[in-house]
Amino acid sequence: MKDDNVVDFTRPAEIHDPLTDLLRSGAKRLIQKAIECEVEEVLSHYAEWRDEQGRQGVVRNGYLPEREIMTGIGPLRVQVPKLRSRTDEPVVFHSALVPPYVRKSKSLEAALPWLYLKGISTGEMRAALEVLVGPQARGLSASVVSRLKGQWQEEYTAWRSKPLDQERWVYLWADGIYSGLRAEGQKLCALLIIGVNERGEKHFLAIEDGVRESTQSWREVLLELKRRGLKTSPELAVGDGALGFWAALDEVYPSTRQQRCWVHKTVNVLNYLPKSVQPKAKGHLQEIWMAEKRETAQRAFDHFLLTYQAKYPKAAQCLEKDRERLLSFYDFPAEQWTHLRTTNPIESTFATIRHRTKRTKGCLSRNTMLTLIYKLGMCAEKRWNRMRGSGHLAKVIQGVKFQNGIEVTETADSNRDAA
Repeated sequence: MKDDNVVDFTRPAEIHDPLTDLLRSGAKRLIQKAIECEVEEVLSHYAEWRDEQGRQGVVRNGYLPEREIMTGIGPLRVQVPKLRSRTDEPVVFHSALVPPYVRKSKSLEAALPWLYLKGISTGEMRAALEVLVGPQARGLSASVVSRLKGQWQEEYTAWRSKPLDQERWVYLWADGIYSGLRAEGQKLCALLIIGVNERGEKHFLAIEDGVRESTQSWREVLLELKRRGLKTSPELAVGDGALGFWAALDEVYPSTRQQRCWVHKTVNVLNYLPKSVQPKAKGHLQEIWMAEKRETAQRAFDHFLLTYQAKYPKAAQCLEKDRERLLSFYDFPAEQWTHLRTTNPIESTFATIRHRTKRTKGCLSRNTMLTLIYKLGMCAEKRWNRMRGSGHLAKVIQGVKFQNGIEVTETADSNRDAA
């Protein structure tokens, strides 16, 4: 997979990024956690204080009334904790993130993408928080930021061990994401798997790092899924043809059907063609995967090969080598074809990482980078719609046959024989 272009973050106030939509649902929890980290930092500062009876000198004392802050991504309701001093010296907590009487933050829309995309090292996250609330954020200590990142890492660690045996996972999408950021001297490749259960709900199943996209790395990811309870082979897996994922899949889940991603394949084929030829060739490729029947797709496939094989043999070979695996979706319900032809669930979720991440000069820990991707993934997952045609998933699990997207029944067989 090729690296995408990198966009600099030198003027955050002017950022207009679709990531804001993904972050809206998690913004309230993110800010609330940051405030709680501030409180913990204050409590740790007064940890040695004791009253006359030897009790903790400064303790929590509930919350101030919830208040609404108007932001660039809509209203957010937050609660600021209160502290109480048991000593003669009063202690008052004021959040640097949400100062007293603040009701509006015009810069939140720019700051939240920074919190995720630049919030890697302590210094960068503090800079992002300063974008959020202005000069007040300068009072946030490094330990507050570290505590917040630590909470994210704890969430990610717990999520990685979540059992998978309570669901029947029907389809998988797999892809490798190169973020453009560097970890321990090399670019991080995150290996991602999304699964859809029998109710049509899509969930991330794996977010792990790997050595490039090697078979061994994917084998470890799939074996971990099996250990967590995904023991029944999924019916179909969708991914890029260049992945080491397929060799690992054959070992761990040998009965799972394979579907190559048409978006990746189209890009790969067009790369072997001159730019002047690409628009017409792209139309010919669309005639294949947009065909209503496999037979029509096969004829369009042959037409493409006849048209381009003589002058552009590499383009024809790139398409031909995955012929059957590009057409597997015809054996599944037609309502689900939109989902099964591409790895779009992963591509659309992490497009911002690929296009918007600023390269850093220093080395970053892999755990921090994976935590970043995990947080983005969980925000996106909350917004996903149920898979179209989810009512057919039970039949797919039962082994009901589909031909050209239509369920094969005895009546259909009789009509076909009569014809």
